[in-house]
Amino acid sequence: MSFRIGFGIDFHQLVEHRDLWLGGVKIPHERGAKGHSDADVLLHAICDAMLGAAALGDIGVHFPDTSSEFKDIDSKILLKRSVDLITSAGYKINNIDSTLCLEQPKIKPFVPLMQEVIAHICGISLGDVSIKATTTEKMGFVGREEGLVAYATILLVKNV
Repeated sequence: MSFRIGFGIDFHQLVEHRDLWLGGVKIPHERGAKGHSDADVLLHAICDAMLGAAALGDIGVHFPDTSSEFKDIDSKILLKRSVDLITSAGYKINNIDSTLCLEQPKIKPFVPLMQEVIAHICGISLGDVSIKATTTEKMGFVGREEGLVAYATILLVKNV
């Protein structure tokens, strides 16, 4: 059995007149993340971690923001396609550990649903999806609420 670890990170600006999607869940907030797709930073970081662990490039390679095919796409579709790519390469997900970094809104009430969505799409158990949140204590662009960041680490397993 072979193990591969991947790390992903994603950043997006927060702007008015956009929905805020995190972990495949629409979060009530007066601003949302700006991006070519629905700008779900958590799912994008998980996709990058997954693709990187399997040495398949990154989210921009497979789902470029220059393609109209991905304009306003639901990031749950990108996550599913990333799972399909690593599965085709002979890998399966063992677990995901992730952190969202934002000042507002508080996401704790939404974490269980995010875990359900991610676990379902990835074909893993709920206990294999960790989602944590932190702030930057009002420092930097996250602290000024200009944007948000997500970090993800993933362990892939390949039967050899």
